[in-house]
Amino acid sequence: MANKRPLKERFKLWGLTQLVKFYFHIEKYLVKFKNINYPKEQCIFSLWHCHQFLVYAVEDKSKFYALISASNDGEIISKSAASLGVMSIRGSSKRRGVAASLELIEKIKEGNYAAIMIDGPRGPVFKAKDGIINIAKITGVPIVPCAWYSPEKTFISFNTWDKFKAPFGPCKTIALYGEPIHIPSELTKEEIKEWCEKIEEKMMSLQKDLEENYDKYLNS
Repeated sequence: MANKRPLKERFKLWGLTQLVKFYFHIEKYLVKFKNINYPKEQCIFSLWHCHQFLVYAVEDKSKFYALISASNDGEIISKSAASLGVMSIRGSSKRRGVAASLELIEKIKEGNYAAIMIDGPRGPVFKAKDGIINIAKITGVPIVPCAWYSPEKTFISFNTWDKFKAPFGPCKTIALYGEPIHIPSELTKEEIKEWCEKIEEKMMSLQKDLEENYDKYLNS
């Protein structure tokens, strides 16, 4: 917990959080999101970890929760996101996994949307973990795969494990959403693995489509 951290660490986290909050509030005036095929019904958005800023394209943040890791980095992101109205639940496969999943399931059953970064918190990159499948199976709410892209020079890719991407300066981005994927309520371990692979394929195909047809989507 934060109050058990050394004072130096708490001060560092506070300082970094203020910087990220400042960045978020500047960029919200500079970044343009265009949503294509945005879902009209409740769903669980499936994102790659590198595209976590895509959550700012969500149209009704009052009914939306993002699953964000319980790490120090996750704390910075969750507090900064909260300043823009993005609500979060803290946890991952490494820390608070079960508790966070139960919290998210409860929020979904109350009628809220959710977002899960399926290859987080530490990869392997672009490999789906089974958490999103299990949550969709229990709640009966479909998964909607997402892609996010801009060819502009201000859309920066970082040299991190997840190939993290973020806009710095004015940037026109597009968020593309796939068809809802309904997960059966009863699955074997092998079938869960197969569904993970299907989600990965859908995500990759969606990203390729967006990158190849960005201009068409932008002008549609």
